[in-house]
Amino acid sequence: MGRRLDAPVLAGERHRARSRRDDLRVPLAALRIAGVVVIVLAISAASIAGITAWRLSHELASRAVDLGGRAAPAALSGGFDVLIVGVDNAPGQSSWGAARQATMNDVDIVVHIAADHRSGVVLSIPRDLVIDQPACPDPRSKQVAAAVQQMPLNTAFSRGGLGCVARTVAHLTGLTIPYAAQFSFQGTVAMADAVGGVPVCVDHAIHDPYSGLDLPAGRSVITGRTALAYLRNRHGVGDGSDLARISSQQAYMSALMRKMTSSSTLTSPQRLYALASTAATAVTLSTSMARIDTLVSMLLAVKGIPTSQMVFVQFPTEPDPANPNKVVPAAALASALLHRVQTDQPVRLAASTRGYSTTVKAPRSTPSAAPRSTQGSSAAPSGPAPTASPKRAGSALSGLNGQTAAQQTCSRSSSG
Repeated sequence: MGRRLDAPVLAGERHRARSRRDDLRVPLAALRIAGVVVIVLAISAASIAGITAWRLSHELASRAVDLGGRAAPAALSGGFDVLIVGVDNAPGQSSWGAARQATMNDVDIVVHIAADHRSGVVLSIPRDLVIDQPACPDPRSKQVAAAVQQMPLNTAFSRGGLGCVARTVAHLTGLTIPYAAQFSFQGTVAMADAVGGVPVCVDHAIHDPYSGLDLPAGRSVITGRTALAYLRNRHGVGDGSDLARISSQQAYMSALMRKMTSSSTLTSPQRLYALASTAATAVTLSTSMARIDTLVSMLLAVKGIPTSQMVFVQFPTEPDPANPNKVVPAAALASALLHRVQTDQPVRLAASTRGYSTTVKAPRSTPSAAPRSTQGSSAAPSGPAPTASPKRAGSALSGLNGQTAAQQTCSRSSSG
């Protein structure tokens, strides 16, 4: 697959977009929350009975897509892998940014649940990862796109739709991927609103004219367009690269998962209904996945996993020597990570490795200060961040960027 075996791991270095136009075009990186949304869809489906569940099932089935010969097991048991894809320039998304010449898979996430249902990995694969891609049959046109070499991952969708992305990711990771979900961009705002806002943190104030993000230092609860701006913000965090933005999105996903699996969410029929309705209109599932019983089975597998054992991690990369704006697999570290995922071994992160984020510190006591309030943002509840120490055996993989769902982290401002 053209992986370099001798270059050092330099994840995130020199990988920067060069044009202002790319910033004005809303990146679909915001949809990296999609793996959490699938879990929410399952939770909602399991909690809503009768006609509501029927309507949800009908809506999902009516928009399901065939992956092109990638049959799913007759019954969901043991471990499983779900591919989450966010597409750019999809129908109905023209109002979110400048149009591209082709629809591209700008967000690619693999959610892997171990067979013992005691751990999981949410693997974010950079859109600009240059890899070999296999031949892809298009289930609609019945034509086959020839295999290609050394192409960015985000070109796979234009070669054969969701099924081609699944084949390409399976080729890269060595995983069998029978389930997939494709998300529209508009659902990002609606999902943040439906859950009642997502708590996030930045170590220094961010005022980014490109994304429109305006957040104070510290913790805030974000909704609507503010959540969208936070997820698409690139210039305001880390080194200004898309890889730095992934770290913020992982912090968001972790907070979203904690919020969605909290008792306040699971015991609220109104919130569950809002989540189910939003998810049903924001996601297109593969035909293998567009069933209530399948989603409920996924829920049962996921809900018992401790947040300390749900790991969000970036696919290991290094700069592409042929193009500093692209990345290639960091062969040794990627192989070590994928071996653990393939064999259901726990993925451990080194204690000091959090990408472009930092751990949340207990806030100072300021009882006389009024909470800052802006449109789409409000002060988050204060309190020390909970910590969780993994108890399962296995050494940490040094060099990975990511965090667990139990960790509360702050995005690192580029001005900090």
